[in-house]
Amino acid sequence: MQILKLDPRALKNNPDDARRSKSSPQADALLLATVKAVGIIQPPIVAPEPDGGNGYIIQAGHRRIAQAIAAGLEEIDVIVGEAANDNGAMRSMVENIAREPLNPVDQWRGIERLVALGWTEEAIGVALALPVRQIRKLRLLANVLPAMLDHMSLGDMPNEQQLRTIAAASVDEQKQVWKANKPKKAEGADWYNISRALSKTRMFAKDASFDDELAQAYGIEWIEDLFAPADQDSRYTTNVEAFLGAQQEWMTRNLPKKGAIVEVNNWGQPELPKKAERIYGKPSKSDHVAMYLDRDGKVQSVAFRMPEDKTKGKGGASASGNDAGMADDPIIDASKPRPEVTQKGQDMIGDFRTDALHEALGRAPVEDHMLMALLVLASAGQNVRVDSGASDGVYGPKRFRRHAARLLSEDGKLAFDMETVRVAARSMLIDVLSCRRGMSNSGVVSRIAGDAIGADGFLPNMGSEDFLLCLSRQALEAAAKDANVLPRQKVRETRAALVDHFSQERFVHPSALFAPDRQDIVDLIRHGAAVDDEEEADTNTAAFEEDGLDPFEGEDDLPDTFDDESEAGEPDEEQGAYGIAAE
Repeated sequence: MQILKLDPRALKNNPDDARRSKSSPQADALLLATVKAVGIIQPPIVAPEPDGGNGYIIQAGHRRIAQAIAAGLEEIDVIVGEAANDNGAMRSMVENIAREPLNPVDQWRGIERLVALGWTEEAIGVALALPVRQIRKLRLLANVLPAMLDHMSLGDMPNEQQLRTIAAASVDEQKQVWKANKPKKAEGADWYNISRALSKTRMFAKDASFDDELAQAYGIEWIEDLFAPADQDSRYTTNVEAFLGAQQEWMTRNLPKKGAIVEVNNWGQPELPKKAERIYGKPSKSDHVAMYLDRDGKVQSVAFRMPEDKTKGKGGASASGNDAGMADDPIIDASKPRPEVTQKGQDMIGDFRTDALHEALGRAPVEDHMLMALLVLASAGQNVRVDSGASDGVYGPKRFRRHAARLLSEDGKLAFDMETVRVAARSMLIDVLSCRRGMSNSGVVSRIAGDAIGADGFLPNMGSEDFLLCLSRQALEAAAKDANVLPRQKVRETRAALVDHFSQERFVHPSALFAPDRQDIVDLIRHGAAVDDEEEADTNTAAFEEDGLDPFEGEDDLPDTFDDESEAGEPDEEQGAYGIAAE
């Protein structure tokens, strides 16, 4: 090493300098005043240019040299050292950390430069006296939007939890959130709202009851949270649906002999079977176990006790005397298997059916007698409310008036041809019939109508990523088998193969077809028969009154047991609507 006097303007900045953040104007003004008053006390360190250059590169003292130039000094003393293999990257890191701690952004940039030069994380940790976990934590800043990094380098840093959330989000998501929350000049960033907008639900591996094999089957990939304490299992996943599905399958596989899988209510408490008594103490061998998932996705279990069977006699036998082969414990509902299609998938199917039904009603050939029958059928839908003079209830969908207006002349007389009737009938049916889930659902009558006019042919291709995400693993494998697609080991790979396959072919899930369930048809016919019986009873009552007889004479002689069940036999208003369709 040697000391030389050099022109500070001839010295070149080091591209691998660790400190990239600009110093404050107050600090620069103070250093400039010091240089003008006493000069530079500690000479900067420079090194010859590599590859045979004649100049010198600054290794340490960038601010001192800059303020010497600002002070107008012609020459300054510098210490000339040997050039390092890494262009002084590690030397710059050590020198800056020892003098004044670097902010996290500058530390990360210096570490990334060292890694690019061939340094390992372990070697960097030893050289800087930092744990490897801290090195990996700083390298997470590589996932932060560059615009955010520039703002952080000014000294406005989020806290550890907020930085963890920001680094876990994608660059596109960060770009959108930063655009909406970008601070004005000389103002701090609202890191709380920024991290809140980028936060995602995390399901932690420490809460999982399933093993790695089941996690791999559901396509769960664990991400290590480097900001969490080192002595804790901080792995997590944002694939909430796959996590809960794996937990559900684990409960099904490990369900006790007297166990049941139950749902939770709005307060996160398990919904036990009716008349069940929860056991808070030590359960006995005859008690049952209910397993459920709490709000964090953990598998929880509670013990409960069912009341004794009232049909048993004093000697332990039932009143029928035919319980010798029956179990002593009361029967509880078996655990419900996981549905093939999720609630979101059912909503999508309802939309698909409604759009297909409306398109079929507008385009498919329908005979006139079928149109008339469909109008009667549509008026029995559970989403239809009609202004009627036959009852005291008044309901008013005004949108149906426009269809009636097509059939009238200017003087209020009916004047139409069959083509006008057909158009009005189709428009009326389109407004009335719906398969969408919610208040507009027409019930089974809309599926009967769709099946009658061939609306299955108007259903769209359901082989999209959005819909296939709503299917369970078993349903995906069944669809793959029907399409001659080989199921993959991971669910997401099977789904991707199906999406690629159905991009050229049409796929309709069997549960989306219009053919109604047989039980729904039976219920519809039964409700119609109940309405007929009620009308017949009303007719007989009126006949008694015309003859001057009391239809309820002798009622006091009847047994009292019929009183409690009188309300159960009365059909409600919806059943009356089904009765109209049955007629």
